[in-house]
Amino acid sequence: MVDDTSATATAGRIGSLTSTHWVGVAVAVVSALVHLVLGVGFVSDFLDTGLTVSLAMGVSFLVATAGFLLGVWLVVTGQLRPTVYLLGIPFTAGQIVLWYVLNSPGLPAPPPINPLSAVDKVAQVVLIAVLVVLYRRES
Repeated sequence: MVDDTSATATAGRIGSLTSTHWVGVAVAVVSALVHLVLGVGFVSDFLDTGLTVSLAMGVSFLVATAGFLLGVWLVVTGQLRPTVYLLGIPFTAGQIVLWYVLNSPGLPAPPPINPLSAVDKVAQVVLIAVLVVLYRRES
């Protein structure tokens, strides 16, 4: 005999996701993929050059990837959603601030924006807005 209670419970949690949730999931996955690509690039650079700054950057980008994907998983599985929303706002805003500081030629001059950065920053701004809406709606 097969126990379908786990599958039914998971389907129920996924079924509770609104279009706002799915927009948040999509933009979080976009940002996770951007961070994954950049993280792998930095680690590859470290392996080629031995520059420890490349290793540090690679690890930090891969940790950010894990953070975005963990948030997606928790929301999709219905675990700790309000907490994820509340923690996701400063986590994502911190990504924007760090990008600005690390890429700016001299504060307050804005950094150059390449297509990958543009996609990532737009996704992150949308994610912050979605998280605020979801937190207000579900808390």
